[in-house]
Amino acid sequence: MTIGKARFAWGARTFVMGVVNVTPDSFSGDGIVDPVAAARLAEAMVEAGADILDIGAESTRPDFPPVDADEEWHRLSLVLPVVRRAVKNTPISVDTSKASVARRAIEAGVDAVNDVTGFLGDSEMADVIARAGVPAVAMHNQRGREYGGDVIEDIRNGLRRSIAVAEAASVPRDRLILDPGFGFGWGPVQNYNMLRRLGELRDLNRPLLIGTSRKSAIGYVTGGAAAQRQWGTAATVALAVGQGVDIVRVHDVAEMVQVVRVADAVVRGVLP
Repeated sequence: MTIGKARFAWGARTFVMGVVNVTPDSFSGDGIVDPVAAARLAEAMVEAGADILDIGAESTRPDFPPVDADEEWHRLSLVLPVVRRAVKNTPISVDTSKASVARRAIEAGVDAVNDVTGFLGDSEMADVIARAGVPAVAMHNQRGREYGGDVIEDIRNGLRRSIAVAEAASVPRDRLILDPGFGFGWGPVQNYNMLRRLGELRDLNRPLLIGTSRKSAIGYVTGGAAAQRQWGTAATVALAVGQGVDIVRVHDVAEMVQVVRVADAVVRGVLP
């Protein structure tokens, strides 16, 4: 898959997505509202080995206060041009569930869309992606859904629905990346069951992305605030690589790049 100016050869190695939050209420405490600071963070992530950056302007933590499209775009509009100039050759995805925000972000130069509702939150999202011809991440979001008793089956069914919505809007399947939605509507037991069985989702025949970084399921085991969960995150990243995940979405890029490279050396035999 080509995203922006970069080619992603799925299965060759695990790719690292760096998180750039431009919201004052990020769950992980890393929100940045200053465009220059955001650009510096983006540059540091790329220098540390990030393959793609994911920029979001609305918190998606549980019980987050909603932000309207105008405010979300206002935050992004200040940051995107500065980050784009700072990392000219690195792909950027926009983390949004609003079609109007996605459209403006694409016009401003982002290369992909990351939708935590899997195109089910805004009926126009899939059409925006289709018209722009950009790749997109569809995430399964369990919030507000009844648990069917099997984590992977619930996720598989949800992702199949997202794929169907995308294809109905003429988004080619080969432009889709799938995210099982670690932490989105699941308790700790279900989250770890998901991670343990992540490889079962390979039957959807699409690259898999997972975002475990600093999430409460890690804190449930290790304790500590979000910013103190790097080691727990490292364990989940290594285990995800072992399950064949293609992209890990992380806050601590330098540390997780090391984890990914060593895990890839073991799992895939990828050596320098």
